[in-house]
Amino acid sequence: MPRVKRGTSHVKGRKNLLAKTKGYKWGRKNLIKRAKEATVKAGVHAYADRKKKKRVNRGLWNIKIGAFVRNEGLSYSKFMNFLKIHKIELDRKILADFSVNNKKVLAGIIEEVKK
Repeated sequence: MPRVKRGTSHVKGRKNLLAKTKGYKWGRKNLIKRAKEATVKAGVHAYADRKKKKRVNRGLWNIKIGAFVRNEGLSYSKFMNFLKIHKIELDRKILADFSVNNKKVLAGIIEEVKK
């Protein structure tokens, strides 16, 4: 069996690992073992925070819709209930965008569901 020298691939792996940890503090940027731990943990946080971002954004949409609807004399929960009753299927992301950028359209929707 011939001998396999892995120097180049081993160095390349470490180089890529340290490139991922560039900018980290203390030994996590230049010590291989600490850098491996840091990249694994960073990946876990990245995965979890992609899920968390969806929760946070939905909460912000609810706040934007609620603030606009409150000025029109309704509560957020009643407005959402009226939308369901009238079978208006606009998601919260669109409604929040209307409340910020297109107030006339959302005011029209509110008048429609108040009837």
